[in-house]
Amino acid sequence: MHGLMKTNSKMSNATYIPGSCNIGRNEIRRRQIVGLVGLFFSLSSLIGLISIHAARGARLGIFLPLMVASIGFVQSRSKFCLAYGFAGTFNVGKLGSISRVSDPSDRIADRATALKILAKSFLLAFIATAVVFVLPL
Repeated sequence: MHGLMKTNSKMSNATYIPGSCNIGRNEIRRRQIVGLVGLFFSLSSLIGLISIHAARGARLGIFLPLMVASIGFVQSRSKFCLAYGFAGTFNVGKLGSISRVSDPSDRIADRATALKILAKSFLLAFIATAVVFVLPL
């Protein structure tokens, strides 16, 4: 089967699909946690900025935690890890069970999806940062 690999794990019935799905349920959960941590730090930063009446330019610092949140949530919704996509790997089984993508065309598809996720995450973080920047705090 060209590029497809099913897992035998009872914990996940995910299938690696080039350019579409390269992580299983446990890895998705990890990305959700990353997204929540990023959201926590984003909200904490926003509260801190408001409480100290930070200058408008200081609000741009919220971009980094917003980017972490965006990457985590976009990856979890996409069922695709951008780092695995760039590295030519996937994990649809148990945590730590990383496999290599052997087909060059599958690696190209994975890298294209990873770039899309990175661009989408950047755009979301940029828009949220712009909103924070223009808010009358």
